[in-house]
Amino acid sequence: MKFYNRTKEIKELRRIQGRAFDSRSRMTVITGRRRIGKTSLALRATQGEYPTVYLFVSRKNEAALCEEFTHLITTTLGCYIPSEIKTFKSLFKILMELAKTRKFNLIIDEFQEFCNINPSVFSDMQNIWDSYRNETRVNLLLMGSVYSMMHKIFESYHEPLFGRADAIIRLSGLGTETMKEILHDYRPDYTNDELLAFYTITGGVPKYIELLCEDAELSIEGIFNYVVRENSPFVNEGRNLLIEEFGKDYGLYFSVLSCIASGINTQGAIESSLGGVSVAGHLKRLIEDYALIKRVRPIMAKPRSQSVQYEIIDNFLRFWFNYFDRNQTLVELNNFEHLRHIISSDYATFSGFALEKWFRLKMMESHQYSDIGSWWERKKGKEANEIDIVALTTDNNKAIVAEVKRLRRNYDHKLFMEKVEHIKKSILSNYNIETRLLTLENM
Repeated sequence: MKFYNRTKEIKELRRIQGRAFDSRSRMTVITGRRRIGKTSLALRATQGEYPTVYLFVSRKNEAALCEEFTHLITTTLGCYIPSEIKTFKSLFKILMELAKTRKFNLIIDEFQEFCNINPSVFSDMQNIWDSYRNETRVNLLLMGSVYSMMHKIFESYHEPLFGRADAIIRLSGLGTETMKEILHDYRPDYTNDELLAFYTITGGVPKYIELLCEDAELSIEGIFNYVVRENSPFVNEGRNLLIEEFGKDYGLYFSVLSCIASGINTQGAIESSLGGVSVAGHLKRLIEDYALIKRVRPIMAKPRSQSVQYEIIDNFLRFWFNYFDRNQTLVELNNFEHLRHIISSDYATFSGFALEKWFRLKMMESHQYSDIGSWWERKKGKEANEIDIVALTTDNNKAIVAEVKRLRRNYDHKLFMEKVEHIKKSILSNYNIETRLLTLENM
């Protein structure tokens, strides 16, 4: 599959590379969930006249890892490294010595795995980096897909590599126009409903897109037939992604995420669903340590407003928890035909939320708005009014108030205008309001 987009990230990485080679060494951290394309991006951005040493940190003995790295380094840089080098500390020091007289890119992938191999690597690297970076010309890229560990290594005040990164790039899914371009390349006559299914499943994650485009028939039925089947790479993907993040205590985290995926999205409702178990700490960690969910408040609500809902950020994980995790018995029985029937029956409802996310993402990509969100108001524990999308423009006190429906025929204009009148009185009295109906036709 050809390489798509990442134009901004490549431009920034090449700018940093230029500074590293022209003045002094630079350290860049690239983070993002597994399958998001970190490795492809780093290798693409470092193509050119200068060599690139690519080291993948697999979970093995440090001496064995150094033996593997030594072979790669000598092959790439054409240098001699003594065979008795058995520690990464010694190997990294040799690389920095080489960088006194040579310019090269050094990519270390799954960097967080040193936590399991030899945690002292981080303090060793800090000391060596601080000693050498001003007199060397190496472009160092450190990548990792276990968010909680990478966040701790580089952004926790007490860690040795805190403050050492010259830039931290966080990769997210591909944008709306890129997804449309890819789908057009592989299915030129696609419908917008197929585009929505493509987005609902992949969320713009490059590896999932690659799997679907190269192996699936990209109709809605074809996508579900590929994703939901025996030996599908998607069946255990959610568990594989998260077990390493959560460790052995993953059970309650999975239960919380399953609740949110199914629409049980307030702390009180989650705790009630789980039999009264307190989840405040788990919600906080899912936001701050794992970056898997986010707090959502009505647009323009005060930061400490108690009107809070929780939302899974990743499209695929929302899909996985809602269907694979919740229907684990069907998965274990290999009854994927019945599971596909459940998903197909529920798809029109389930994909409605993804359609809202699509339009918010399109608005965000336009850079025309200062704030984008939704709005709701509760009265006596019930939702009295709810607006799917409210977007405030960067000038002219203009607000876009939008209703999102899959199909135009499901739109109730009178009801929507009553909601618009109410939000105008509540929070938008100083704004010029433009109303919109957004459907599959507008994707």
